[in-house]
Amino acid sequence: MTLLILGIIIWSVIHFFPATAVSVRSSLVRHLGVPLYKGIFALLAFGALLLIINGWKAASAQLVFNPPLWGAYVTIALSLLASVCFFAPYIDNNVSRLVRHPQLAGVLLWAVGHLLANGEARSVVLFGALALWAWLEMVLLSRRDGAWTKSGPVPHSADLRLAISGIGFFAIFLYLHGWLFGVDPMSYL
Repeated sequence: MTLLILGIIIWSVIHFFPATAVSVRSSLVRHLGVPLYKGIFALLAFGALLLIINGWKAASAQLVFNPPLWGAYVTIALSLLASVCFFAPYIDNNVSRLVRHPQLAGVLLWAVGHLLANGEARSVVLFGALALWAWLEMVLLSRRDGAWTKSGPVPHSADLRLAISGIGFFAIFLYLHGWLFGVDPMSYL
């Protein structure tokens, strides 16, 4: 469990850094340059992900609670919504007018959904921590950025492109989930 927790801490700290240490980040970007700063950030994030993955695999699968039978259905629905939200910052859409931080909101939906389907200790730590991280990151970014200026409406065809992208990503990930993580969500349906 130590590697899992260490990975989550590193992931959280490096992502909280731009929202909480704005002047330090600006100074680092000025001294290192944007490509090197982003490269270091990416390496730290990748290292944190490796710690999280290996820590999760090594951690105890001891049951903390029995998830509800309907939990898997809710997880799939929330993961579909999360997949659509994940692409919202990259495609013009109207979702971004309703949700200030759609990608982080997607992480929160995904994590809460997975908490409803997984009751073992390592999953509670992982998904609980990532839900907390996403929520806190939204709060910190909103505080850093001040008042939210919403963009104007865009044609619904843009929302359709967002939906297709999110659903396509979701379908691919759903198909690969068993191979990647050892759990086939479709077996619960």
